Amino acid sequence: MRLLRVLIALLAVAGAVVSVLALRVHLQDPNAAPPCAVNEHWDCGAVNHSRFAVFPPRSFDEDPNAKGHMPVAIAGIAGYILIALLALLGRDFWTFELSQIGLFLALGLTFVEKYILEKWCIYCVWSQSIMAVIFLLSCANWLVASRRRARAGLHLRAA
Repeated sequence: MRLLRVLIALLAVAGAVVSVLALRVHLQDPNAAPPCAVNEHWDCGAVNHSRFAVFPPRSFDEDPNAKGHMPVAIAGIAGYILIALLALLGRDFWTFELSQIGLFLALGLTFVEKYILEKWCIYCVWSQSIMAVIFLLSCANWLVASRRRARAGLHLRAA
């Protein structure tokens, strides 16, 4: 169980690093070629400069430089750091809950990339994959911890 917590924390740190790389592309000049503009389907710049790269998403007629929007990558960085801290502190249920929220947000962004933008960002795909693995590991960790607590509770009642 301790090993799962450390693995979750390490993956969360990796996710935070990937989110920092995505934020770097987001903050880059849109006219500069991002490091992963591979072809018409794989273009980090197009994804990270789209109206969906900020929360809340910009409207169609809104200025791209309008204030009041937070880059999604910043939310990713904060979420990954929080997951790492919760895992290391042994807060298994909250690690699971936050990873579940992160997975649903990642799936929403995957939908946007696949069906709306029709472009993929390699950093986003890495982040989405890391979040899926964190979710599975946190689910397993929470189940193991719950069973241990239940067994410990049964032993206490029998004594």
